[in-house]
Amino acid sequence: MMRQAHKRSKLRTRAVVAAAALLLGGGGTAIVTNHASAGSAGSAGRSEQQNTAPAAMTISCPDVGDRLQNVPAAAQPAVSQGLSQLDAQVARAYGRLTGAGHDTGGHDSGHGAGGGHGSSGQDGADAGAGAVLGDLQQQRTETIGRISDSVRAAGNGPAGSGADGLTGLSRCTTREVSTAAADDSSRPLSSRLGDRGMPGGPSRADFADIRKAPAAKRTPATGRAGSTGTFTTVCGRNENGHFNPDNVIVTPGVRNGAHHMHDYVGNKSTDAFSTDASLAAAGTTCTNGDKSTHYWPVLRVLNGKAAPDAKAPGGGNDGNMGTVLRPSSVTLQFRGSPVTKVTAMPRFLRIITGDAKALTNGLANANASWSCTGFENRQLKDKYPICPDGSDVVRTFAFQNCWDGRGTDSANHRTHVAFARADGSCPRGFRAVPQLVQRITYDVPAGVPFAVDSFPEQLHKPVTDHGDFINVMPDALMAKAVSCINSGRTC
Repeated sequence: MMRQAHKRSKLRTRAVVAAAALLLGGGGTAIVTNHASAGSAGSAGRSEQQNTAPAAMTISCPDVGDRLQNVPAAAQPAVSQGLSQLDAQVARAYGRLTGAGHDTGGHDSGHGAGGGHGSSGQDGADAGAGAVLGDLQQQRTETIGRISDSVRAAGNGPAGSGADGLTGLSRCTTREVSTAAADDSSRPLSSRLGDRGMPGGPSRADFADIRKAPAAKRTPATGRAGSTGTFTTVCGRNENGHFNPDNVIVTPGVRNGAHHMHDYVGNKSTDAFSTDASLAAAGTTCTNGDKSTHYWPVLRVLNGKAAPDAKAPGGGNDGNMGTVLRPSSVTLQFRGSPVTKVTAMPRFLRIITGDAKALTNGLANANASWSCTGFENRQLKDKYPICPDGSDVVRTFAFQNCWDGRGTDSANHRTHVAFARADGSCPRGFRAVPQLVQRITYDVPAGVPFAVDSFPEQLHKPVTDHGDFINVMPDALMAKAVSCINSGRTC
């Protein structure tokens, strides 16, 4: 991509979002105000803005995958299929509520995303929230029941499996999300986006001037026993065009399990059907022989041009519109601990950082940071940055740096790893491992809005950004990384 910094306006507030009529999400967002009746929009999560503040309506459902405690290998295919179906059901219900009519693919037929409940196409444009939520609850009850049954049938009954507890997670609510910015300090941006924002998101509330962001908190000082070195692996910026809407960590064996497009570097073979063996046998884009896989949702610019995936799963069919923007740079660095030496990651360790459903799940697992080159002492967690002239947009994912010493994954893909505490030490029962930091920069073209891919009901909010990693380093290379980090070297 040619650099265009010299062509940008003095402040990118003039640039970020001149195309307010462009579609994001392939359809409209239901816009409500806070004096809308509870009967038509539901009352859960109602905005605290003044009565005239505009809001976007979305659907909030309990995250079934996050509640899983133990999934036997024999149950994994059925659980993966069920989790993907739950996501598709919510997307279709959101489409009914907003009239967007997202096509979430065909793997949900029969017992899937909307079979038999009239939840596709434009039939829901005038559907009341109560009818939509009622149909959705019926679909979720059936799918969650099958997930629970598969866990029990695999010989890991209700005790300790969490299977029984899943049955209470079928009920969803509507939620209003404010689209009003806290102030009008970025009025040029606001005037281009308008109070309601882009259909499907983002809104003017999703952008902030990086120069006004608070300074980042200081990291703990490194003690004598700490590890100060770094190990960097160079894997390119997806020059080979490796994209797919799969998620081999969360929904292995299911095509379009993510319902949004992922950008990959490192392992060349990663898709829904990858296994430890296939990843180990594959080629890599990394220059040092590292076969690890790194992936994250693509960033799209909404420039009115038809993307190649405008009618494909993970793209327009799942509410993700616009042109995929290739990173200007990708840096993959492993860092140490301020209080102790690090131990090797096990091969095939899987880590997800951030939460693709943070808009409706809450911020407990949100972990993406947004900034601008030259201003990275300031980080935004829930806003896209407005960068000054000549400064690129920066996404940063700092991964969990403590491991429980047991498995390479867990049922909810979170509890086997943890973040260090405020003083830099790992929680009880965890050990320090090299901390992966994925840093991705983009030269966002002037005059267009941008947003990450997301599930449709997550409204493309910056807080839903997330990164994924599977360690496929050869053992000797991991040992070298650990040695570099523990000895204070830069490798």
